[in-house]
Amino acid sequence: MTEKKIKILIKADSRYPVNRKRLRRKVAAVLGSRGLAEDVEVSFSFVGNRKMKSLNSQYRGEEQTTDVLSFPLIDSSVSFPENETLRLGDVVISYPQARKQAQEHNRLVDEEIDRLAEHGVLSLLGIHEN
Repeated sequence: MTEKKIKILIKADSRYPVNRKRLRRKVAAVLGSRGLAEDVEVSFSFVGNRKMKSLNSQYRGEEQTTDVLSFPLIDSSVSFPENETLRLGDVVISYPQARKQAQEHNRLVDEEIDRLAEHGVLSLLGIHEN
């Protein structure tokens, strides 16, 4: 039996210091807790508030920034062949919003990014928790 592979692609400008190892561990833990047995790929982009506001306006019709958006590539009702990589989709996180929320809730920015990443990945899986 081959071990499942979790591929996490991360795009972050140098202005947004993301702890990539920590993010990969968090995402692997979230996916593992949901029992995903397939090879899985998910991508993360860290952007500023202007880009996030633009995406939120374009895809949700809301003229304001937000902390996290998820763009699933799959329909949860469709089954995939066992030997193919399951590409879940893209998670976009506003680094300035993560920093602001971390400060408001007396958390480390990395802790807030963990929380937003988990929320984004669960959304990709069709799980919408508050």
